[in-house]
This record gives sequence, structure tokens and C-alpha cells, in this order.
Amino acid sequence: MGDSLDEKKEPNFIAGKNLVIQMDYQGAIDAFEKSLEVNPRSAAAHFELGWLYEGKVSPPDPAAAIYHYDRFLRYSSNPDKAEADLARQHINFCKLELAKTVSALGPLPSPVQREMERVLAENKDLEGKLTALQAQLDEARTAAATRNQTAVVAPPQNPAPIAIPARNTVDLPRTETPHSYVGEASNFTANHRTASSTTSRTHIIKSGETPSAIARVYGISVASLLAANPQAKPTHLMVGQTLKIPAP
Repeated sequence: MGDSLDEKKEPNFIAGKNLVIQMDYQGAIDAFEKSLEVNPRSAAAHFELGWLYEGKVSPPDPAAAIYHYDRFLRYSSNPDKAEADLARQHINFCKLELAKTVSALGPLPSPVQREMERVLAENKDLEGKLTALQAQLDEARTAAATRNQTAVVAPPQNPAPIAIPARNTVDLPRTETPHSYVGEASNFTANHRTASSTTSRTHIIKSGETPSAIARVYGISVASLLAANPQAKPTHLMVGQTLKIPAP
């Protein structure tokens, strides 16, 4: 079973990720399928295909998405808990979509109808949970990337003090700053800091950007970005939409 990092270095997988950024989803599907031809047990490629078949093709193919999410869970050597939970949530959501498709064909036998109603009841709040899990996963990945990039540098040793020969000195009268000037300077500094901290920031969404990428640019968490922009959909950001950037 291949390592996740090795799977993501496979040339076809890299090509697929680049095509996703370019919003060429069909081309991305073809690239990830080729990656599976090289390594049929690539959990990373299966997850990407599940995501694409679920919502990036027209019409969506929930059955194919379920297949690839299931293979992701099966082939992951040591899946991250958040990623595994997210894949299971996606599978449940796709089952819900399949149930809707079946119900559109006409009356169902009673056992099937009861099972479908059970699935609908269990997945009533899936969309909200799915969005929350995706945000948590993006935040965890961002934090992990930050930790990996931070190098631990030993502080420099203090140099030995250098002896300086004594010199003849002349005491000069001290000039004290009037207290009123000190107070005004302190007030100016405090007011300047307050104004700087309350200055609002905004970001206009560009093609291919994700909540985690935007949050990383401004040094904030994905959760705080989404909290400041409840109208934004994390999985469907609109190009040209303006986001409020909270203070870090």
C-alpha cells in the first residue's frame, strides 16, 4: 500500500490537481483515472475522483462517487480521522442523492420506502456537517503545513563582555520631557494602534481560490474567515465575491 505523499507525487495526479485549479473537471477526471492505472490502490486519487463525480460533473454521478470514497477508506494506510469522517459523510450524502433518484421513478415497495425514509432522516443535517468538517479539515491541513515549514533555530549565544577602558566624563545637565508631552505622545500611540486594529479588510475571490488558501494569505483560521462571512459557501466560492477579513 503506497504512502499518501508518494501517491500525490505521481505525475498524472499532479496534472489532475492542476486541471482542477483550471476548472477543467473532465480533464482532471481523465488524469486521476490514469493515476489509478499506474497505482490502482492510490487512496488520494480515489478521493479526488469521488469529489469530482459527486459535484463537478453534469449530471453528478453519486454511485461512482460512493465507489471511489469507499476505495479511499479501504486503501488509506493510516487515514486522518477528519479525512475519514469527511469521506463517510460524503458517502451518506451520495446515498441520499441516490434515494432521491430512485424515488423519482415511481412508487417503491414498502421495505424500500421505509429504508429510504430512514436514510433521509439520518441525513437531514448532512450538508451542514459536511461543510463544517471540510472547514475543519482545511484548517488542520493549514496548521500542519505551517508546523512543517517552521524551523527551530537555536538562539545565539551571548558573547563575552568586552572590557572598555574608563574615560574621563563630564556630567551634563539633564533635560526632562514635560509630562504633558509624554501624555500626548502616549495618547497618540494608543489611538494609532486602535485605529489600525479596527481597520476592516476585504478580499475579492479569484478563480480557483479556496477558504484555506485565503485564510493562509491573511494569517487567520478558516473558521474565523467563515464566521465573518456566513453568506459564503466554502465548497462553492463565487469568483468576484467580496469577503470580510477578520483581524488575526
